[in-house]
Amino acid sequence: MEISTTSTAPTSRIPVIALFTANAISAIGNRMTQLAIPWFVLETTGSAAKTGLVAFFVILPTIFAAFVGGPLIDKLGFRPSSIVSDLICTVTIGAVPLLHSFGLLEFWVLLALVFTSSLVEVPGATARIAILPELAARANLSNEKAGSFEQATGQGAALVGAPLAGLLIAWLGASQVLWLDAATFAISAGLVLLFVPRTKTQPAEKTEEEKPGHWLEGVLDGFKFIWNDRLFRYIMIVALFINMLESAKYSVIMPYYTQTFFGQALDLGLLVAVSGGGSVAGALIFGAFSERLPKRIFILLGLVIMGLQYLALAAVPPFWVLLVVFGLTGLAEGPINPIMIAVAFNRAPPSKMGRVFGTITAGTQLITPFGVLAAGFILEQLDLRLLLLVMGIIFMVITSTMFLNRYLRELDAIKGAPQASPGAEN
Repeated sequence: MEISTTSTAPTSRIPVIALFTANAISAIGNRMTQLAIPWFVLETTGSAAKTGLVAFFVILPTIFAAFVGGPLIDKLGFRPSSIVSDLICTVTIGAVPLLHSFGLLEFWVLLALVFTSSLVEVPGATARIAILPELAARANLSNEKAGSFEQATGQGAALVGAPLAGLLIAWLGASQVLWLDAATFAISAGLVLLFVPRTKTQPAEKTEEEKPGHWLEGVLDGFKFIWNDRLFRYIMIVALFINMLESAKYSVIMPYYTQTFFGQALDLGLLVAVSGGGSVAGALIFGAFSERLPKRIFILLGLVIMGLQYLALAAVPPFWVLLVVFGLTGLAEGPINPIMIAVAFNRAPPSKMGRVFGTITAGTQLITPFGVLAAGFILEQLDLRLLLLVMGIIFMVITSTMFLNRYLRELDAIKGAPQASPGAEN
């Protein structure tokens, strides 16, 4: 379908609204999957180690896909990459409940399906983020506001998807929830196909360094750009360890924690939903005041509160207390991703946007698969509360280094004006 790339005032916001909607629908389905799959594994095997193994096979391909996918989407275009990714995910996710209904879903088959789904989902998600500066420019949105809206819609969708997943798991069963996730990928593909123009931001004149090259050259180029930027480099190193802890918490520990102390999938869904609601509020607050308040304070405060959450979990307080803790933590961490998106939008050249985002996604996840795998096996050997206490201490030690790093002050100099402008059709 041909869609004119000529924008007019009344219609220039349609593409970015369609993109936000596609992301929101996909986020609802993904949240359902994130709750349904570990709960399904725990119900059918009772093994925290196998739950960690599934999480390992979910996260591992995201690293490879992000490295390879960055140069790929720069070459193929953001829109085609998003559509193809969503269509493949429709098939792989839908195969899980289909095979289960016929008694053919062996554990190794489940591992293969979640591996494949993660492998193709990451380039699609990266493409939708990479195209955002151009669509934001068409809609007269600053990069910071666009990043905030992107975060808010994703977290808002998670707010809906998490308790909905808990209810549906209790009503239909964990495997059946995956049918809905498959449908969300199909809808996301349709929205991008119909309403997002076939455009790709390109520099007016490419240098030899910017011309599409070999896959490995593209990957190394993304790493080189980030490593040579001292702010990017430091953030990547910190995010590497924080993501390992957070992924282990949400992929393995929280399903096991909720089943052990509360026993219902709905409780897990409510905790995730409250956290998502807090993140929405935090992202919106940041979007409203981002040009007047120091960004460094948002990040430091958010990380401190995220670390304290581990200590609160280790205390095993009443459920309502946990709801408050998760809500406050979500509020505090809400601005972090919009700030990171704004950093990338403002420091990465348009011709390298895909590979830079791909490198960020992959680089911050390098040790995450081994973290979730280790968490599953450690849970079968170590007391759950002791493990949470140790993780909280590690988190706080990592965060303390950020108070001493002078490069973080560069965050406050970042502006929100869009750099991208509508490019040519491809």
